[in-house]
Amino acid sequence: MKQLTARLGEEKINKLLVNLSLPATIGMMVNALYNLVDTIFVGRGVGAIAIGGLTIAFPIQMVIMAFAQMIGIGAASAISRSLGAKDIEKADYIAGNSFLCVIVLSSTIAAIGLIFTEPMLRLFGSTETILPYAKDYITIILWGSIFFSFAMSSNNLIRAEGNAKVAMTTMLIGAILNMILDPIFIFIFKLGIKGAALATIISQFISFLYILIYLYSGKSSLKIKLHHLKPRMHIITEIFTVGFASFARMVTGSIVAIIVNNSLRVFGGDIALIIVGILHRVTMFLFMPLFGVVQGMQPIVGFNYGAKKLDRVKEAIKLSLLATTVIATFGWLIAELFPFAIISVFTRDAEVIGKGSTIIRIVLSVIPVIGIQIVGATLFQSLGKAVPSLILSLLRQVLLFIPLVIILPRVFGLGLMGIWIAYPAADIMSVILTTLFLRSELKKMSLSLW
Repeated sequence: MKQLTARLGEEKINKLLVNLSLPATIGMMVNALYNLVDTIFVGRGVGAIAIGGLTIAFPIQMVIMAFAQMIGIGAASAISRSLGAKDIEKADYIAGNSFLCVIVLSSTIAAIGLIFTEPMLRLFGSTETILPYAKDYITIILWGSIFFSFAMSSNNLIRAEGNAKVAMTTMLIGAILNMILDPIFIFIFKLGIKGAALATIISQFISFLYILIYLYSGKSSLKIKLHHLKPRMHIITEIFTVGFASFARMVTGSIVAIIVNNSLRVFGGDIALIIVGILHRVTMFLFMPLFGVVQGMQPIVGFNYGAKKLDRVKEAIKLSLLATTVIATFGWLIAELFPFAIISVFTRDAEVIGKGSTIIRIVLSVIPVIGIQIVGATLFQSLGKAVPSLILSLLRQVLLFIPLVIILPRVFGLGLMGIWIAYPAADIMSVILTTLFLRSELKKMSLSLW
């Protein structure tokens, strides 16, 4: 049987992309599904107002995820290139240093978050009605954030060595266990929103244990020993430099959420905060297959770029663009045809359902083309080109969306509707600019997709 890393440079790209993307997509879909189910159980078991609590707590969760993804994606990119260059020892040091970074950063974030919980939640747009729910939820999440961070970051390392099935299994374990524990804690033990948080942390702890067992079972290409955790600044710098684009994308997502929450508090109040909480979960579920595809693309592009097989890089990009466009179009059709049914799953509140079913159509109106932006940003990460990747990561949420969400409601007098319109406006503008970046980079490699 061929080594997993050898497959990256020899196997047909279409087969390889399916084999790497499908498990990642399934795992991420299930992972997103448990976030949906989590919100559904909270909405049905605690009340619509508790969904507002999840909405306000979300920026803090995004910061935790941002650091984990920065470490995981940065390390995965470096590991893929090291394996492609057959430098196995360096790959082990990269993995070991990524573990060290997770321990230090997640502990620091948790400590800061627990000390300043209530002031942060108020800053993030909480109303007095929503605050108790947000505080109960995020306090438990912060206590268990190290397990959450380790599971998320290490998944990328496993995928970088080409073992997408194990990465998928890790996500499935956490997601399925979470969905089992949610109704037990919320409905049987009557723990309310605290039960949802406990279910999340316990499930991530089990995923954390599974990853440790796999890494030290002898089945992994990585042979991580204690001395590999000794800090090497050039490795940590490489991890942070390449992974910073993902960090920027996610932490700016947190900043965006803060700005949106505060704007919604002013223009729409509790109802608007509840609706945006539902929309975030639905959008996350629709976008996960796209992220699954590009996670499958990343090791293929990274390995073959390192091995100077540019024709395989081109084919991986083309297939990824096609796959993300088809998947995004399908998700858009579902949202357009069944918006009422989607929103009503989360709550029985007639006002939330009525307004939410209109808003979901507006927010998701241009997602059929959003795959171009996602593939473009991931491509530059895979090539180890941090600056263009950072620019593309900031483009959609910072350079475009934030100004729009501030200007449209106030300067143009659109009020609450201006906030919702800002979503598709930023999406379409970012796709156009990403296309220009993508064509320029491919031209440098003497490649063309068009």
